[in-house]
Amino acid sequence: MRVDMTGRVALVTGSGRGIGRAIADRLAAEGASVVYSDVTAPDDALTDQRHMALALDVTDEHAIADAIAAILARYGKLDIAVNNAGIGTKPGERLTIDKVTTAQWDQLLKIDLGGVFLVSRAVAAPMIAQGYGRIINIASVLGLVPMRLQSAYVAAKAGVVNLTKSMAIELAQHGITVNAIAPGSTATDGWRSWINDATSEEQELHGRLMSHIPMGRPAETAEIAHAALFLADPDSAYITGQILAVDGGWVVGFARDF
Repeated sequence: MRVDMTGRVALVTGSGRGIGRAIADRLAAEGASVVYSDVTAPDDALTDQRHMALALDVTDEHAIADAIAAILARYGKLDIAVNNAGIGTKPGERLTIDKVTTAQWDQLLKIDLGGVFLVSRAVAAPMIAQGYGRIINIASVLGLVPMRLQSAYVAAKAGVVNLTKSMAIELAQHGITVNAIAPGSTATDGWRSWINDATSEEQELHGRLMSHIPMGRPAETAEIAHAALFLADPDSAYITGQILAVDGGWVVGFARDF
């Protein structure tokens, strides 16, 4: 799929690597001017003068305000915001609810849900002023179908799902669409490290996880980026409040033979 994104300006949070990087690179390849942002500015992303890199902590509302101001000063507008920045549940923190600490809960909710709220609130104002915008939130299949031992992550991503729908209702009158992508297992570097570590291999997690996915494989980051491009397309103007699962059939039902 090719989309002419020439003249569009996009902010992608958490775009130093993984899904965020794939989305930012795809938008750039289609002609958009992309603001690559992460906790540490991903300077290696700058392939030409159309783009810029920013250090952005999505839990810091003052840093977000400064980032939006810098984007508007350089480009005069902001057309697309992809809320990708987030963290997962570390292998050693996959615990039942009675063992999850308040610190673990607070950190994950603050980044994965609070960050989406803060960035969305900041980008909404310039998008309302220009009468156009695309907000794309990266949720998760675990926001649709919960998994055990990840209560904070599941709660945060479920929050992103309904926050997306709420914003879609509020912003539709301003020509702004708000949608989310719910990736399933995705073969990022972090995913590969987790699935190949000694504990995961001992528990045969890869085989067990793949047995649940009808397509029998994880997504590639490029496949998530393709979905983001579809939602960012100016022609996707009548699609809002939707949660697009890119999961190889994960949420359709069990693939296992039992």
